[in-house]
Amino acid sequence: MKENSTETSVNVVFGKDEKKALSPYEKLVYEAQNDARCKEEVKAGRRIGFYRIVKNIGLGNFSKVKLGVHLLAKEKVAIKILDKTKLDKTTQRLLSREITSTEKLHHPNIIRIYEVIETDREIYIVTEYAADGDLYTRITDHGKMPENEAKVVFAQITAAVDHMHSKGIVHRDIKCENVFFGKQRLIKLGDLGFSTYTEKHQMLTTFCGSPPYAAPELYRDESYEGIYVDIWALGVTLYFMVTGLMPFRGENLTKLKNAVIDGNYSIPAYVSKPCKELINGLLSYDKLERWSIEQIRSCTWLTKQYFPKEYDPYTLNLSYDSTPSRISFEYEAQTRLAELGITPDVLKSRKDSSSSEKTLSTHDNVNGTYRIILHRLQKQSTPLERDDLYEQVLTDESTTPRARSMSVNIENRARKAQQNMNNSFHSHPQRAKVCTIL
Repeated sequence: MKENSTETSVNVVFGKDEKKALSPYEKLVYEAQNDARCKEEVKAGRRIGFYRIVKNIGLGNFSKVKLGVHLLAKEKVAIKILDKTKLDKTTQRLLSREITSTEKLHHPNIIRIYEVIETDREIYIVTEYAADGDLYTRITDHGKMPENEAKVVFAQITAAVDHMHSKGIVHRDIKCENVFFGKQRLIKLGDLGFSTYTEKHQMLTTFCGSPPYAAPELYRDESYEGIYVDIWALGVTLYFMVTGLMPFRGENLTKLKNAVIDGNYSIPAYVSKPCKELINGLLSYDKLERWSIEQIRSCTWLTKQYFPKEYDPYTLNLSYDSTPSRISFEYEAQTRLAELGITPDVLKSRKDSSSSEKTLSTHDNVNGTYRIILHRLQKQSTPLERDDLYEQVLTDESTTPRARSMSVNIENRARKAQQNMNNSFHSHPQRAKVCTIL
């Protein structure tokens, strides 16, 4: 991985009477270079780049996850911190794959990566923060989900997987631990470390994922097709959601493997017939008889549910010199950046004259700021992400026959409201004070 551009590599130059006129961006850079308290926070691990680290929120085999706040955008983020001395080649490959896959995806139900920061000893992966925990913890703590609630969640998981497959990417590690909640019933599919790009009908040979969610062909055959493995894992996920149990169980890996290969499972009587039908379709032993995403979306159990649409695929990397359309979220995001002091002149000053690259990279903190602001704007056009429309999509009324038309109307209202906000903003342009960046 190449080194990222950090604020300490930028010098802020101003006259003795100009310090008070610093933009928020310039002030942040100045403090990083000159403020003793800021330097102490960095040394103590309470600050990295443009982020203040708040607290621990997770721990893995090779990483720890902390809650952070972007100091310019004032946005909460999740920061995965990896010790470089503990990363073997396989782990490095998975990390690179997660970043590559995530950057190709544009969907409200998939965790977004904002920035990668690399120091001599550690790698920091800054992502969207899902504040309400994961699906596995929710079910183990509170028991199985009522079907009305499970429908809402599973429809979103399906929409996320549908988006991935439409881009030729298979997840290969779908499980409840990798389904996160941004709000009470707003989900985010994450942890794409095992994901990979595949051609249609391409056979894969690497065993990936969690054994309880693994399809029989992973245990039985030398190769498999990724989309069918994802569909099976969706079936295991749904079974766990509505029962609080796993469909295939064993005291050890060998017994679990045999249970999956035998393909025998039973669904409790309290599960509704339409839900049973869906589970059976997903857990079909023959991969060719396993239900497709299209069949899932149109099944009886989910016919009245809202499947969030993908975001428009805007570029995630800032260009040094191009100007986006004035009616795009990209233009709006760059306008917001200019308010913070990150102007076109600042962007041009960051261009490496020895490089042919035309855009900033994932390792650039200005680009990370842009991604956060762009994502915030995109979320405002999505009903599930907006506080004023969220409940209208997920109330009990969303299970009535009018649900689909209502969801479309709500989405149109969200887009219109965002467009009106953009038009109003651009009719009153604001000027940002800028000093020279060397």
